[in-house]
Amino acid sequence: MPAFPTALLDGLIDRVLGLMAGRPRVVIGIAAPPGAGKSTLAEALAVALQSGGPRPALARDEVAVVPMDGFHLADVTLDALGRRGRKGALDTFDGDGYVAALRRIRAAGPRPIHLPGFERELEQPIAAAITVAPAARVVITEGNYLLMDAEPWDEVAGLLDESWYLDVDDEVRRARLVARHVRFGKSPGEARAWVDGVDEPNAALIAATRGRASLVIAL
Repeated sequence: MPAFPTALLDGLIDRVLGLMAGRPRVVIGIAAPPGAGKSTLAEALAVALQSGGPRPALARDEVAVVPMDGFHLADVTLDALGRRGRKGALDTFDGDGYVAALRRIRAAGPRPIHLPGFERELEQPIAAAITVAPAARVVITEGNYLLMDAEPWDEVAGLLDESWYLDVDDEVRRARLVARHVRFGKSPGEARAWVDGVDEPNAALIAATRGRASLVIAL
């Protein structure tokens, strides 16, 4: 699991707090290839915002993390479409559903927004596992394809206040991916084959979107 330098998190917190000035809700998107540490950064940033320290702390319901992984198509749907063997590719997600969720988040209405999460033990989306409270001031969403220019993903950027790209050494990222696949049931050989055949083609597609980010975070 990647660790993020205190100075980096402090800078990102200051950036978020600056964006909050005059806005009822700030939506930040973190994009990167698989294994870069997007979810870890999103959670670390949320905890830091709630911890405060030298800055005012945000309450628990004022910060929400919404992973794009909740919008994976379920295996039963992937089987019907013949796409399960490349789960994680662009067309194995419900892009329209994700965009619709961001619109609801952006609208900041008076009722809670219940959104799907993703259970890694099951490798399946879980309905209504995440809640964005009406009081949420900061929503951090993270995923592979936030910067894509293909429909409907090209609508995502306009629903974010900023998009960040997490840039990590490819060998480090690949090693994390192999370890993750082994942890969740693949043999080392199967894990390496999946990374080479599925994850890395996706990573190349995602890396090409780097230039569209508001901020590149290089580690």
